[in-house]
Amino acid sequence: MTFTLPTDIDARPVAVLGAGTLGRRIALMFATRGGQVRVYDPSAEAGKQACAYVEEHGAEVASRVGGAPGSVVSTTDLAEALAGAWLVVEAVPERLELKKQVFADLDRLADADAILASNSSSYPTSQFVDHVTRPERVVNMHFYMPPAQAAVDLMSSGHTDRAVLDLLLEVLPRYGVFPFEARRESTGFIFNRIWAAIKREALAVVADGVSTPEDVDRMWMINTGLKGGPFRMMDQVGLDVVLDIENHYAAENPGLPTGPRELLKGYVDAGHLGVKTGRGFYDYGTRD
Repeated sequence: MTFTLPTDIDARPVAVLGAGTLGRRIALMFATRGGQVRVYDPSAEAGKQACAYVEEHGAEVASRVGGAPGSVVSTTDLAEALAGAWLVVEAVPERLELKKQVFADLDRLADADAILASNSSSYPTSQFVDHVTRPERVVNMHFYMPPAQAAVDLMSSGHTDRAVLDLLLEVLPRYGVFPFEARRESTGFIFNRIWAAIKREALAVVADGVSTPEDVDRMWMINTGLKGGPFRMMDQVGLDVVLDIENHYAAENPGLPTGPRELLKGYVDAGHLGVKTGRGFYDYGTRD
């Protein structure tokens, strides 16, 4: 089926579902063209924190991409967040049944011409469009860690209208992000497939008692010239998110080693999720 593309997108808001680490960063990027971004989260406090993050960094990032700071609002009412939005980006936890329910709700509540995008880092959208009546408007749009890591994966659900992909390839660079299309369905998309192998082996080196997170990161920085290593990066993403992703990869490939997941699970069970809790592989101080 074909899809009627949204019009007047510069005058319409973008809705982001989920006010977590990536949700607020996605909202930041879409708040660089002078328009409105709406952040939906069932937690009013999380939404408030997301808005504060966008407001703190908005002017700097907008200036960097040649735009102008937009406005950001948060709400705990999904219908309110979606009203009039030309683009909806889902950034909820990596749990398949949750994503299926979210996209059923989006299909029912969003404007008929709204593009429905998932920021899922490991699930292709083909796996959660069971209850979507217009799958031609559903697409994977996977962000990494903007604004510093500004590449974006685009991938069809297998039903996505070609015009949706072409529009996003054209429009997203205006917001300071750089889209790359996965030419066929791929768990992990493009860069994440490469990153998954690096991350998993780094975890295995520590799980096997060969090294420590600090030494692995230090060697990585010396040898690559980069400012951070794999364990710092995992702390930024959130170790609970990293574990969810690794569990998904393992479900598809039971032959993967268990040590990396067991190491992560120990930290998650202890409540040490990384930067957002003040402690992960590193200690960041007490967080409220």
